[in-house]
Amino acid sequence: MERQINMLGKLSFTAIVFVMIVSLNAWAEAASPTPAPTDFRAFWKDGLRYETEDKNFTLKFGGRIMNDWAWMSEDAALRADVGNQEDGTEFRRARLYTSGQIYGNVEYKLQFDFAGGDADLKDAYLGLKDFPVGSIRAGHFKEPFGLEELTSSKYITFLERALPMEAFAPSRNTGVMLYGSALAASPPRMTWAAGVFRDTDDYGEGQADGAYNFTGRLTFLPRNENDGASLVHVGASYSHRSGGPRRFRSRPEAHLFDRFVDTGTFASTSADLVGLEAAWVAGPLSIQGEYVFANAEVASQANFDGYYIQASYFLTGEHRKYKPSAGAFDRVKPKENFGFSKGGRGAWEIAARYSALDLNDSPTPGGKLSNITAGLNWHLNPNMRMMWNYVHADKDAVGNADILMMRLQIDF
Repeated sequence: MERQINMLGKLSFTAIVFVMIVSLNAWAEAASPTPAPTDFRAFWKDGLRYETEDKNFTLKFGGRIMNDWAWMSEDAALRADVGNQEDGTEFRRARLYTSGQIYGNVEYKLQFDFAGGDADLKDAYLGLKDFPVGSIRAGHFKEPFGLEELTSSKYITFLERALPMEAFAPSRNTGVMLYGSALAASPPRMTWAAGVFRDTDDYGEGQADGAYNFTGRLTFLPRNENDGASLVHVGASYSHRSGGPRRFRSRPEAHLFDRFVDTGTFASTSADLVGLEAAWVAGPLSIQGEYVFANAEVASQANFDGYYIQASYFLTGEHRKYKPSAGAFDRVKPKENFGFSKGGRGAWEIAARYSALDLNDSPTPGGKLSNITAGLNWHLNPNMRMMWNYVHADKDAVGNADILMMRLQIDF
């Protein structure tokens, strides 16, 4: 019965989006030859977009589909520790969203993910862009923590985020956030964000007396030239998380398989997270790294940490795009789109990453894990890419696993 209700929810949301798109297309086509300031025009800009001539009203419809395949070979010792891991396939993400702007200063977004058999709430927020101090946003969205976490899954270099980001990054919760930019420039050199949140589930629900999270992030661009082709990014994040209990765990950067390290749930009155981040882009070459430290209040202090460093290189000469207003990386646009008859080859990117995670300092030690990952990305056009990852995972004092993954991705 529950699955039927979820399916009805999916169909209803999809039907609503379809009706809205058809209605807006009819509205746009019926507009007078000389459009009024409030008439919508429809156009494509890496997705379906609508906006009025005065740009006070905008509307976007979009989504993403990510189909993953994974194969693992683990040694006997690791299999005995974490269980037998089976090869498989999944739709890692299957999302639809609508977002826009109303009256020039009100923003909103609503996004659901249908992967996994139910309709999970990803983003549901509204905000004021013209606020006395920057902008303000309220609802369900990502807490401002970490470069890789705040870079959309559409634009990250590997199939999965690095070990410390899965273990520690807060991701989406419900709250209120102030954010903006500083050091006036075009584009801005600095971003800042600070908010208060409550932990919630995949439906935006959560209850706990007095449990609040205070999270903030600050980024700075010492260098940003040639539309981001020469760039240096540095940043820091902090989160104080009250209440408990607490748990830290991570998969080996492969979502289809079980978590290899896990502290289990333990009593904790609060936790503090500190993240440091840096990135360098020099034409087709980019280097990026982050370090995250976590301190949990228990009977005695429990400290955990993790880090990663990664590099990528575009064989076809492109560079990673950066969005200064968000302090995160953006969509890659090939110099030429793939087309067999036209001879276009798309953009080809090679990448490597080392990541490490230590979850041993707790009432129930969770283990240490390190990964070496190699990647190959083929960006056929700005909206479609194919990805291949090889991961060698090493659980300290236990055993090793070798993982091969691939993804077919399209977003609009």
